[in-house]
Amino acid sequence: MEASAKTRPAKPSGMAKDITPPFTEELEEFRKSVRGWVLANLTPHADEWEASKHFPDEVFKTVASQGYLGLKFEEEYGGSNEGGLENPAQGYLADAVQLEELPACGSGGVAAGIWAHAGIALTPIWKFGSHEQKLKYLKPGVSGDKIAALAITEPGAGSDVAGIQTKAEKVDGGYLLNGSKVFITNGVRAHTIVTAAKTTPEGGHHGISFFIVERGEGVTSSPLEKLGWHASDTAEIGYNDVFVPEENLLGEENHGFYMIMANFQWERLMMALGAVGAMKDVFAATLDYAHERNAFGRPISNFQVIRHKFADMATQIEAARTMTYNALRLFVEGKEPLSEVTMAKLFTQRLLVNICDECLQIHGGWGYMKEYKIERALRDARLGPIGGGTDEIMKEILGKTLGV
Repeated sequence: MEASAKTRPAKPSGMAKDITPPFTEELEEFRKSVRGWVLANLTPHADEWEASKHFPDEVFKTVASQGYLGLKFEEEYGGSNEGGLENPAQGYLADAVQLEELPACGSGGVAAGIWAHAGIALTPIWKFGSHEQKLKYLKPGVSGDKIAALAITEPGAGSDVAGIQTKAEKVDGGYLLNGSKVFITNGVRAHTIVTAAKTTPEGGHHGISFFIVERGEGVTSSPLEKLGWHASDTAEIGYNDVFVPEENLLGEENHGFYMIMANFQWERLMMALGAVGAMKDVFAATLDYAHERNAFGRPISNFQVIRHKFADMATQIEAARTMTYNALRLFVEGKEPLSEVTMAKLFTQRLLVNICDECLQIHGGWGYMKEYKIERALRDARLGPIGGGTDEIMKEILGKTLGV
């Protein structure tokens, strides 16, 4: 039996109802537009793409046609932000709206593929690349004609970025790249791979450089099977005597570690925003189910234990949203919110796993089935406490900022 309009709230208690800083009325209108587009153009294909463990390359062009891949990039590189690096706040905020609404597509893999391309791989080219590099690699990335990946993690060096073993040996006209990377989102399909490698082997984190590597001779990719994110490709990448021309060095030689650290702030904010969006979606879907599912002659939403579960989740989601928005506000103001971003990433990723698990429990046996998509949400969420810096690394960072 459907709950009546009087007993069924238009929005779940605890969810954002009004315009919340740093967002504006204009950005909230943009949010409606993004969400509507995602629900109409991506969500209907989620099941198909999850089953095939792949989504078409054309999706990047489709997203690009809405301007969503270039929200924070300058117009001369195909983006829509007039200020670009000179005034990035509006572009970052528009990007944040998109990141929060993209999980409505119903596939963590699709969202991850789009984020990894536009937010993680193209961003360092934008921030540290030359004008010529941006024209050659950023612009076709913004249009969706070329797909990009960021390759840092290695089989023997995950959170220990300074421990990477991939080497770039200087040769006439450029570098020879040898080594391997793993867990690289878009790693199978990427045309452009922004790669971290050692240029000074004995230099530790001071000896790392960034290179823009084009797919070609000596570059191999092997797809990896995984628990969640089925629609995204995740790869192990090998480099065997890959020649990288000198002009494809990104930024200064031996400054790659600093670029990685700078990129992490936005990557972790992206993950926090995506988690907040995913929490709100799974909460709303579960609330609908609780109103519609009857047990012992009444909707299960009428049982005190279920009401209390929703009360707890709504409170936690609001705390996560507020924490994330505060970190975002500080970030776009040009502050250095290391603690705030780290806290937001740490708190939201584990909370999303817990929220999905609680929502699955409310669904009972149906939550364990594929029909209601809750099992997918839980599987997709589990990467959060690992990717972009594990929970343990986040706690280490916070411990150091606290002076312990």
